[in-house]
Amino acid sequence: MILECIPYGLFGSNCYIVGDKGEAVVIDPGCDSDNIIEAAKKNNLSIKYIIITHGHIDHLASVEEVRKKTGAEVLIHENDADKLTDPSLNDALGMGLGVACKKADRLLHDGDRLTVGGIDFEIIHTPGHSAGGICIKAENKVFTGDTLFKMGIGRTDLLDGDMETLFNSIRTKLFTLDDGTVVYPGHGEPTTIGAEKRGF
Repeated sequence: MILECIPYGLFGSNCYIVGDKGEAVVIDPGCDSDNIIEAAKKNNLSIKYIIITHGHIDHLASVEEVRKKTGAEVLIHENDADKLTDPSLNDALGMGLGVACKKADRLLHDGDRLTVGGIDFEIIHTPGHSAGGICIKAENKVFTGDTLFKMGIGRTDLLDGDMETLFNSIRTKLFTLDDGTVVYPGHGEPTTIGAEKRGF
């Protein structure tokens, strides 16, 4: 597996490129699109999908640029689909950005699976930070967006956030994974499921 993290995107967000055998997915393109394209080229990867963990501007700011440059399909959970296209819902207006995207090419659901470059990606619906928040499991790694951070969790004071729902998602969906599963969050440094369980 080839894994590249492009940190320091909009509001400190992490973008990930994950792939193998010439194919890749981009997770949360909130950084400059040129950095994404350059990282893919460096690793000889063609971007097949753009997967968005949730519909907030810092995780989707360069979706349209990457889609235009690569022809990749854009995927988001059905419950956050409107956030992708409406800047009043994805916090862009509040940041003075006004960023909106075209509709997703595919809507995701809990338990969906995608195979790219021989890697199996499993979609885990983890609402709480947003109604359509997802985590993405690939081998012994899980990309958690703003659901779970190193020694922290996502905020719940934004549109359709809910603390009890977020706690439930973490306990029932993430903490059931192997303790050695490496967590790659939407902000900050990696951690493991075991470390976060011990500190929860």
